[in-house]
Amino acid sequence: MKILLVGSGGREHALGLGLYADPACSSLHVAPGNPGISEFAQCHQLDISSNAEIVALALKIGADLVVIGPEVPLVNGVADDLRRLKIAVFGPSKAAAQLEGSKTFAKEVMSDAGVPTAHSITCTTQEECEKALDTFGPPYVVKDDGLAGGKGVVVTSNRKEAFDHALACKRVVIEEYLVGPEVSLFGISDGTSILAMQPAQDFKRASDNDVGPNTGGMGAYSPLPWAPSDIIEDTYKQVLAPMIAEMSARGTPFIGLLYAGLALTDHGVRVIEFNVRFGDPETQVLIPLLKTPLATLLYKAATADLADTVLEWRDDSAVTVVLAAEGYPHAPQRGGQISEFPTIENVQIFHAGTTLNGKGLIASGGRVLSVTGIGADLTEARDRAYRAISQISLPGSFYRSDIALNAAVAEKGN
Repeated sequence: MKILLVGSGGREHALGLGLYADPACSSLHVAPGNPGISEFAQCHQLDISSNAEIVALALKIGADLVVIGPEVPLVNGVADDLRRLKIAVFGPSKAAAQLEGSKTFAKEVMSDAGVPTAHSITCTTQEECEKALDTFGPPYVVKDDGLAGGKGVVVTSNRKEAFDHALACKRVVIEEYLVGPEVSLFGISDGTSILAMQPAQDFKRASDNDVGPNTGGMGAYSPLPWAPSDIIEDTYKQVLAPMIAEMSARGTPFIGLLYAGLALTDHGVRVIEFNVRFGDPETQVLIPLLKTPLATLLYKAATADLADTVLEWRDDSAVTVVLAAEGYPHAPQRGGQISEFPTIENVQIFHAGTTLNGKGLIASGGRVLSVTGIGADLTEARDRAYRAISQISLPGSFYRSDIALNAAVAEKGN
């Protein structure tokens, strides 16, 4: 099976390794890819916002399966263009991708499907924003209705900060603050069936103890030893299955990865948001733990053949820690040289924002690397990840020191 993977980040590096490891994958092409992916796949330079370029490359290489990593080409409708040419695609249609492309749309679908979520108000005027902020009070949760590259959400007790962010958005969703730990739970769907993956937790704030600005994610871990034992079954019944059924009933079946960001509140599971693709950095812990062959799994999803599939997982834990460039997330410094990587057993280093020049490997993005340790428990996985990342040099770079720390301590206590 010839596979084309679209994207260039740490998520795509992890997905690429998983796809390449499946014997069903005869050749792997990645566009545009990165220096890490290029070690095992053929990379092609293209503009991922151009449907025409993606389609042309898929036809040129004779792709049997196209896996779309980022949200932009999905919201642009590239999956529709590929399917019209009878090419199997893992990724939702333009209509279904609106679950991420518009938070208002996602709220409407959740309402119709009976999926529990935060109460919210969609605003387009200054007066509406002021009224919504007063209705819910602090902490204020203000979300750009559209795509914002992971920077569209502000959670703050500062009303002026919340109001300024609301005014900067063309359309904004203001909602109640959900109290409870956050969990990411992914579902792989063929439009009718959906398979729940094991849960992960990511860390959005830039600094230790969950302070600092929101980021695209500074680390993640899985599994979650503290989570309710029925979290997968409960999320499947309350969230994933109803959403897939509702999207199908609307005539826009969801094929691909449905990412449910959840809050575990005193009143039960509540959906914070949906994404329509593998999340980053959660993918960097989930794919290394997945035993089910990935290429075969995603092809089955793309061809409406998931009904009898069961996911299998390694009996291990994984922790990923993100190495970020100086100034991230507001003004990341690019061009810094990255040292050679350490070689540590059961550690995988995923490239996110890197490029090669005459001097070697340099930083080209805000999140530069994701370093994933795998171990028998979270303590062992953390130790491996942190030993590895501490040996990587990039001037001015930083990383959080507390990824999965509380969960590891609690796990040892049990």
